[in-house]
Amino acid sequence: MSNNAISIRYAKALLNIAIEEKQIEHYAGELAGVAAILKREDLLRLLLDSPTFPLEKKTAIMHDIAEKLKLSAGMGKFLDLLLEKGRIIYLPQIHLNYRKFADELSGVVRARIKAASELANERVKAIQLGLEKRTGKQVVLSVETDASLIGGLQAEMGGKLFDGSVKTQLKRIADTLAKG
Repeated sequence: MSNNAISIRYAKALLNIAIEEKQIEHYAGELAGVAAILKREDLLRLLLDSPTFPLEKKTAIMHDIAEKLKLSAGMGKFLDLLLEKGRIIYLPQIHLNYRKFADELSGVVRARIKAASELANERVKAIQLGLEKRTGKQVVLSVETDASLIGGLQAEMGGKLFDGSVKTQLKRIADTLAKG
């Protein structure tokens, strides 16, 4: 079974439990917290994924993390299952798939905007409202600044990139000139 199929299966299983317990967003937050720790802490991730490190010690470490993060009992059981089955390495992908399925269920679309300079709140709100009107769904917008764009915006939504940056326009002009 492919890595993606494994992470999808676990994400759907967790989502089904979350639906039953009416904890969809709560589990999403908890999963994001654990995934962030594993992404940030290389040694911890390697220890938890090591086939030679005893399962009892892995479980004890995960219980300490769960206690520090004040994770729910359901999330604790899910993490124990991932450790027991040797699937903890898939947690970041499980988190991404869980978030995607939870968003689909609740009618949410996530979009990312990159701008050359800081955008005013009114501008961000106008972009968000425009996207919501166009998609008919609630849009959760994340905004980043990237000075290398020179000017304009890049928007990514639903796996599609809309690039209206000056950097890209200049590159197109250069390519056209280079072709003659």
